[in-house]
Amino acid sequence: MTDGARTTRPFRQRTIAGAEPVEKPIVVPTLIVINVLIYAFTAYQAHSIGDVTSSALFNQWAEVPVLVAHGFWWQVITSGFLHVTPVHIVLNMLSLWWIGKDLERILGRVRFIAVYLVSLFGGGVSVLAFANPAGQVAGASGAVFGLLGGVLVVVLKLKLNPGSVIATIAINLVLSVAIPGISLLGHLGGLVVGALITAAIIYAPEVNRKYWQAGAVAVAVLALLGLVFLRDAQLAPFVLGP
Repeated sequence: MTDGARTTRPFRQRTIAGAEPVEKPIVVPTLIVINVLIYAFTAYQAHSIGDVTSSALFNQWAEVPVLVAHGFWWQVITSGFLHVTPVHIVLNMLSLWWIGKDLERILGRVRFIAVYLVSLFGGGVSVLAFANPAGQVAGASGAVFGLLGGVLVVVLKLKLNPGSVIATIAINLVLSVAIPGISLLGHLGGLVVGALITAAIIYAPEVNRKYWQAGAVAVAVLALLGLVFLRDAQLAPFVLGP
């Protein structure tokens, strides 16, 4: 075969994360649908859309650190799919859409899911480690803050002006302190973990990049699990009420 007849492989464009570009986000709307359906079910159980905290599912899934230490381990994750009021879920889902749709295009679907879920886990672990052991926490805000941290990392990587992202993060952290009932610890945990995971993905070496990225995510998950086991041991002596 001559050089002129030789066929070449078409070049596939990649994003800065090493992912194939995503034209239409799928993960973000899927997450929104899941959150809305769960909220609808808890509202059905509570016979109210205004406050679903009396729902059986809500009380099984919302995170109470002392309960996590006594076997309700799933609450560290499931609490990130619950919302208390219509305003709570509307604000979180709008934020998820505005922030997540562009980040999904940059990271690709698999990497985006990793950032979202590990950020959600990081927010839950932060609550477990530092919040009131008997307090109840729920909401997707930790994961949303993780996406905000991821956007900041991407903006810095692209050498764009980070002012608007930093201002958004600062305003939301101030609101986390100013408005009663919002978990600042969950927000901070999600923000830090999301930024770190995104940085590991974006700055991974190009050689064997997928393996470096997967390894970084695995290390983060293992570190968070280590904190869960440590905190469980600390909270184990707490006696549950009748």
